[in-house]
Amino acid sequence: MTRLSVEMLAADPVEPITSAGHAQLSIAVLAGIAVIVLLITKFKMHAFLALTIGSLALGAFAGAPLDKAITSFTTGLGSTVAGVGVLIALGAILGKLLADSGGADQIVDTILAKASPRSMPWAMVLIASVIGLPLFFEVGIVLLIPVVLMVAKRGNYSLMRIGIPALAGLSVMHGLIPPHPGPLVAVDAVKANLGLTLALGVLVAIPTVIIAGPLFSKVAARWVDVQAPERMIPARPSEDLENRPGFGATLSTILLPVVLMLSKALVDIVVDDPEHTVQRVFDVIGSPLIALLAAVIVGMFTLGRPAGFTKERLSSTVEKGLMPIAGILLIVGAGGGFKQTLIDSGVGQMILDISKDWSIPALLLAWLIAVAIRLATGSATVATISAAGLVAPLAADMSSAHTALLVLAIGAGSLFFSHVNDAGFWLVKEYFGLSVGQTLKTWSVMETIISVVAGGLVLLLSLVI
Repeated sequence: MTRLSVEMLAADPVEPITSAGHAQLSIAVLAGIAVIVLLITKFKMHAFLALTIGSLALGAFAGAPLDKAITSFTTGLGSTVAGVGVLIALGAILGKLLADSGGADQIVDTILAKASPRSMPWAMVLIASVIGLPLFFEVGIVLLIPVVLMVAKRGNYSLMRIGIPALAGLSVMHGLIPPHPGPLVAVDAVKANLGLTLALGVLVAIPTVIIAGPLFSKVAARWVDVQAPERMIPARPSEDLENRPGFGATLSTILLPVVLMLSKALVDIVVDDPEHTVQRVFDVIGSPLIALLAAVIVGMFTLGRPAGFTKERLSSTVEKGLMPIAGILLIVGAGGGFKQTLIDSGVGQMILDISKDWSIPALLLAWLIAVAIRLATGSATVATISAAGLVAPLAADMSSAHTALLVLAIGAGSLFFSHVNDAGFWLVKEYFGLSVGQTLKTWSVMETIISVVAGGLVLLLSLVI
């Protein structure tokens, strides 16, 4: 969200909940994060509950009155859900329309029909990147797995040669590109320009996905040479439909919010006059809320009608699209509460004070913090939210471009080395029929490549813009 809209939505600033010293605050942060990690990993507690308890523990260890810690947590939760909750909901609806109407299958089939055997890994990364724009990672996996398995089976390809590019496309979109929950929350936390973040995110994503996808898949296929497991090939959503949307209409619908948000960012740079009529118009139509709402409304006609959806079926699709995101919204909201507790307890300012004496760049610090939390919790979203809260004060004196790069550094760090505490690890393992060791050598290494390459590109960009 833009700086203005966040300020309008956020509640009044909360006064600092404690004035504890740096040593006590450091211990409080470590203890709060340790509580979250322990609850998620050892006790298998839902991330929403773990973040809530961890936030209160942080306040308690920092020596704050419990009522002030609660106020900080609820304030952060409310402002975060207000800032990104509607956008996550609209993205979920668009993704469900895309899946149920057969629009996603139409894109897949059209691209695969034009792809030669040699170009198939590149076709898979293109499909995953396009479809991954409006879809959550888990939804994208479920949607693309049948395609990956069928292509590998029919073409007699190594499963890794086809699967790794698809997974890389989905993962890069999930970690770097709004309107996915992680990047949205980070944009909100550090007050970054969403359009600029999207533009720079695409710039970083393209070389990252090429290296981690088609190029790494050659190595992964030599390390783990397995064929598609027959038992795991599920039915595709469009097999029950008589008709489905056209390729052009589907692609246009997916790209509509991206085009609108990028147009706003471009007009802001070219016109640079908040009172100019053109800029005011694009400020409205390019806002994330309007851009995604427009895509959903357009999608009802371009995706729903060609598939023969009645008004009742459209309503049902919207409802089903919203149901699975309850947990995501609560996790994101609780993460916002944790972030606010960090800020109000003075932790962010402490990091700002300490980092002045370090020679480490702010972007690298943000990446390292996200990496540490990702390794500990297994959740890219929790890593993004927590890291954004910790480094938010560092963005105060940054240019708009460097603030956007700060979001991307956090997103890149949040993808580092997925292992056994990450739900995505087990999802990939089971669908592809791999052992734990094989999953570590392929999926986990791919995630690490994405994180390191994207983080490196962010640092390089920071030197030239």
